Amino acid sequence: MRQNDYSALTPPRLGAWSPSLSVSVVVPAHGGPHLDLVLAALAGQSYPEHLMEVVVVDDGSEPPIRLPEIRPVNTRIVRVTDGWGISDAVNTGVKAADGEIIQRLDADMVACREHIEAMARWHHVSDYVVSIGMKRFVEAPPLTPKQVRRATDLGELFDLSSALPSSTEATIEKTDGLRKSRNPYHVCTGPTFALPREVFHAVGGLDPHVLRGEDTEFAYRLAMHGVVFVPEMEARAVHLGLPAQHRDRERAVRVVEPFLAHRIPLRRDLRKDKGRRWLVPYVEIVLDVTDTCEATVRQAVSAALDGKLQDVVVTLVGPWSRLHDNRRSVLGDACFELRVMRELYAHDDRVRLIDEAAPTPSPTPFRYIGPVDVPLHRATLERMVESVQKDLVGVLVVDLPDGRTARLERTSALGRARLLAAAGTDPDEVIEATHGIRREGPDRYWPAPAPPAPVSIPAPVPTPPADTPEERTLLRRLRSALRPN
Repeated sequence: MRQNDYSALTPPRLGAWSPSLSVSVVVPAHGGPHLDLVLAALAGQSYPEHLMEVVVVDDGSEPPIRLPEIRPVNTRIVRVTDGWGISDAVNTGVKAADGEIIQRLDADMVACREHIEAMARWHHVSDYVVSIGMKRFVEAPPLTPKQVRRATDLGELFDLSSALPSSTEATIEKTDGLRKSRNPYHVCTGPTFALPREVFHAVGGLDPHVLRGEDTEFAYRLAMHGVVFVPEMEARAVHLGLPAQHRDRERAVRVVEPFLAHRIPLRRDLRKDKGRRWLVPYVEIVLDVTDTCEATVRQAVSAALDGKLQDVVVTLVGPWSRLHDNRRSVLGDACFELRVMRELYAHDDRVRLIDEAAPTPSPTPFRYIGPVDVPLHRATLERMVESVQKDLVGVLVVDLPDGRTARLERTSALGRARLLAAAGTDPDEVIEATHGIRREGPDRYWPAPAPPAPVSIPAPVPTPPADTPEERTLLRRLRSALRPN
């Protein structure tokens, strides 16, 4: 699949296939006033009950949650023992889950009968998609679990004509079902999405330090991992109660911005404060400093940190682990240059010293790799990022005059290549197919210095002629006095 275009996939038709993958529905709940309705809807799912379990995660409820009578056959409760909040609850549930597919569902979501089946069918045709369910918001009407269990359609229970649609649905429609979306992770905002359990663990689960916007931050890391986001329009659900933005929009927006500003570098609109440093940088600059003198490295690092694009971190790759602290000759040390460099940068939080570069810089969205003895121009990174962002190309390769190359890599493209490339396969072959690779010359990225402005010498100003007899007499006397004898 190229970028986020999943058109190559043909999921099975609802009701006309035989699922084989097990699904764990993880439902985080604190109190859970509508949990009985949620479980009643799950009890009526079209997905085979022997392939589905429900893990209700009790996030510190008082009194503790007890399972209602109407619930799916394989339903159990686990309790959060370390931490609190949605992230800790979801992570706890996934850790306890047995299913091959993880389905996240909020404790105030009443899902349609085909919800789990519609989401899971995508995971039977691809192992690197994240399916996203649809939701509408309603005020909770007086319903019983028996009514929900018997209903064959959400329209029997709720007035869907007056339900508040999610803003994500408009984005999905505008971007051809996310196929043309530049940042499809934006719409993966919970409270219903499904993904392979292995992918959930590969990206580290939800971040418990993010108290609002945790689903968006998680979806961003999924994007860096290389997944494809698929909206499933048949996976309908009703959210009981209006979203927080409608209750207090100003605070809801303000509280989420710091979390996302630090962790999602692609949100450039949140990083307008000058002189700031952020938790996750926009670009990682990787320089191999093995067998390089300190003066060359110093020039390269200074150029990297002094560019127009300041939201960067520099990674110096070298045999740092070779340096020991045993007695040695300080001036005659075989690793003299390396030790000087380590002491120079060990305390700079914008410079990292590692022995080997990671396969991807995730969650940093871009990585620059180039020769250490070709310092960056002030405009190099800014222009390279601008170039790849025009059409979301995976890698930009710049051919340098001496035959070497410099490259800017898109992390999501690297992540996709890692998911798809067989052992021994050149990752660039996969990136060429999924995102594209562009080659260009260096002139735009290392522009020649501007020629110095011409210096003009003003012509001497002539002495104006005298106008009056007195002035002419005075001028004659002055010339006579200046005439050499």
